[in-house]
Amino acid sequence: MRIVRSAAELPHHGEIGLVPTMGAFHEGHLALFRAAREENQLVVASLFVNPAQFTEGDDLERYPRDERRDAELAEGAGVDVLYVPTAEEVYPPGFETWVEVERLGAMLEGEHRPGHFRGVATVCLKLFNLVRPRRAYFGQKDAQQVAVVQRLVRDLAVPLEICVVPTVRDADGLALSSRNAHLSPEERERALALPRALAARDRGLLDGLEVDYFEEADFEPRVLAAAVRIGSTRLIDNVVLEGDPS
Repeated sequence: MRIVRSAAELPHHGEIGLVPTMGAFHEGHLALFRAAREENQLVVASLFVNPAQFTEGDDLERYPRDERRDAELAEGAGVDVLYVPTAEEVYPPGFETWVEVERLGAMLEGEHRPGHFRGVATVCLKLFNLVRPRRAYFGQKDAQQVAVVQRLVRDLAVPLEICVVPTVRDADGLALSSRNAHLSPEERERALALPRALAARDRGLLDGLEVDYFEEADFEPRVLAAAVRIGSTRLIDNVVLEGDPS
């Protein structure tokens, strides 16, 4: 596996599968890498903690960073190129062009994290232009992010396929997230109410937690999505409702 830090070093031969990430890899990321490995000649993973998608007071500084560990995990999962750009390469001096997906980017997460999806959409489009993939891979856990990127690709006629990989969960049902590392043992036990409430379609199971939202969203597919705060950690999750008789 090669680690490249400049877009000028990126290869552009064969069918490329791109996995955009912010690092702190866990089994959810590895599932994306493996899916990309199965379907493409070349797998590129980007590792960039995107400051534009963190809102004021958000956890940009707390976000875990361990490039060496991430590189080892990526290589083991079949990644060919790990693209680790600097903030200056992604947002050069004078940068002032942003991508806004209006309706989808303003609801749910967008309401609680204003500007978040503007940062997501902009960095994704930039990565698509730099890497030039045939396919890009995202996790179902971030259902709204998937919806935003799908709309971006559709509206702006970006010539690539968005591939969605099912949410990966720990044995206790908690969706894998880099933020889980911030939970104390007691907080993690309380966090289990989130997947249980979603599975039961019962907001009442979240009593005692600070709930930002627990709502159905008409994405593709339709989901029941939720966000909760436990101590200083904010968790999101969703379950697919398509075909659900309820």
